[in-house]
Amino acid sequence: MQTINIHDAKTQFSKLIESVLQGEEIVIAKAGKPAARLVPLSKKSSFVRRPGSMKGSITIADDFDAPLPDEIQADFEGR
Repeated sequence: MQTINIHDAKTQFSKLIESVLQGEEIVIAKAGKPAARLVPLSKKSSFVRRPGSMKGSITIADDFDAPLPDEIQADFEGR
């Protein structure tokens, strides 16, 4: 695992990304203290999306598309 300061990370970002793509983890430090970690994204997500899996968990009010009250609408319009 390589540790690099923020300034060097900014100037060598492309090189760091190439290292990460090769499987290396890189820690970015601020004032000598670890602040972030660059790691490669996993190729395959363990989460499987299933359409309809939230059925019955979400409700939408009958008036969800009703006009806003005048005072709120005026705020959006800058009046």
